[in-house]
Amino acid sequence: MTAPVPARAEAHEPLDPDVRARWLRYGQGDEVIFPRLLGLRIEDVRVDYCRMRMPFSNELLQAAGMVHGGAIASLLDTVVVPAVGSILPRGAVYATVDMHIQFVRPIAGGDRAEDAVAEGWVVKRGRTTAFCESEAHGATSGKLLAKSVLTYTIG
Repeated sequence: MTAPVPARAEAHEPLDPDVRARWLRYGQGDEVIFPRLLGLRIEDVRVDYCRMRMPFSNELLQAAGMVHGGAIASLLDTVVVPAVGSILPRGAVYATVDMHIQFVRPIAGGDRAEDAVAEGWVVKRGRTTAFCESEAHGATSGKLLAKSVLTYTIG
């Protein structure tokens, strides 16, 4: 049985269906970009909010048999991209300028392996800056893996 992942989606307005459909394809086109290398898939996207899954893969393991912290960090950063971009015009330029991560629990390989599911949301948005947070949980266990506070520059 899959444990429920804490959902903040209900606190965020739905997106225009065309904008939502575009974001749901993020990283899935013909061009291979970093999110695709990690297998990241958007499960939900709303105004200032996104939920994304990183499927477990043995290729993500480090030498001690745990998912590499860099993969989890990438998930925590990437889940915020659609959240920040949700209300910006197509083609807008924005990027991470600051990121703090707390790793709480690893994902092990073998029979304890599980996907990671992250939620990212905008806490406060300004004209040129967005302040965000994200959390990753084990998709099966529901346990907190890591959390992050991020700042994005816009424009």
